[in-house]
Amino acid sequence: MGAETELLERFLRAEVDNRHFHHADHVRVGFELLRRERFPGAVAAYSAALRKIAARAGNPGAYHETITVAFLALIAEHAAGADYADFDAFAAANPELMDKSILRRWYGAERLDSELARSTFVLPGAPQ
Repeated sequence: MGAETELLERFLRAEVDNRHFHHADHVRVGFELLRRERFPGAVAAYSAALRKIAARAGNPGAYHETITVAFLALIAEHAAGADYADFDAFAAANPELMDKSILRRWYGAERLDSELARSTFVLPGAPQ
């Protein structure tokens, strides 16, 4: 089992330590999961794992539905139509995804930081 597969499996079992699991790690497991699953299945598995990791860390409120789904959509879009040998090749070709504030291109702070966006996926747009 390769390192990427092992990390993904640990993530899906909610065995990663959130204190040492950084943004690039999130992108990495998202990329690997999307290589294995179609988008809807990847979203379901990824969000379930993140919820468990947050709960295990004693902070279930840390999970953010919109950020999770939107980042997976960005990873899927950037990976589509290209045949990346591995995550390192993907990351080198898409360095903007390593910036965790990239969603601010489409979402205003008020909308992305809302309780609604935390609990359900919201499209970019004017706040309600």
